Amino acid sequence: MSETQVAQTGGNAVGQFDPNNAQNLIEIEKQFAVKAVEQAQTYWNLLEKVEPKGLKLTSIDDEIFEDTIKTFPELGEAPYTKLINIDEEWMKSKDGKTRWREFCERYKEKIKDYNFGSLIRTDAEDEYGEKNTIFVTRIQFYAFEIARNRLGLNAKAHEIAKTEALKEKAKKEKLQKERERERKKKAGRL
Repeated sequence: MSETQVAQTGGNAVGQFDPNNAQNLIEIEKQFAVKAVEQAQTYWNLLEKVEPKGLKLTSIDDEIFEDTIKTFPELGEAPYTKLINIDEEWMKSKDGKTRWREFCERYKEKIKDYNFGSLIRTDAEDEYGEKNTIFVTRIQFYAFEIARNRLGLNAKAHEIAKTEALKEKAKKEKLQKERERERKKKAGRL
């Protein structure tokens, strides 16, 4: 094993990766960010195409929803302000970190990549954007989004996504027609 490989594995020449001693490698961080963005785009596309109340994100949505509301009863209190607008400070408070850590660890063997970073909209009634997005773990994403979907809190996002898709389709059709006119114009000159 080269010195570089030893350094990247936290000094463990046996080849076992020790995350506690690993350096933050820019390329690895970029790959995680790309994956998180891809997941967010996929989810937004789902919100466009599927009525959120009928959207199933995992094979254990029921369990996650029930556990979320049981563990965090404040999320299940109407008018659901803590689900509609995620309070990052509440999540990152000492108590919040402890509660979320315990919740997340229950899914270690049940949800693949349960602790990978995911992007979530802080306001359920708006689209993904720089000011409306934070990083959470994948299981936290599922906890919030399954609850939002079940309780009808993603209905406005569904409408926004559908409207955006229609605008994008119209824009592409217009561009295609312009290209076709240009092609015919050029063909007529030859």
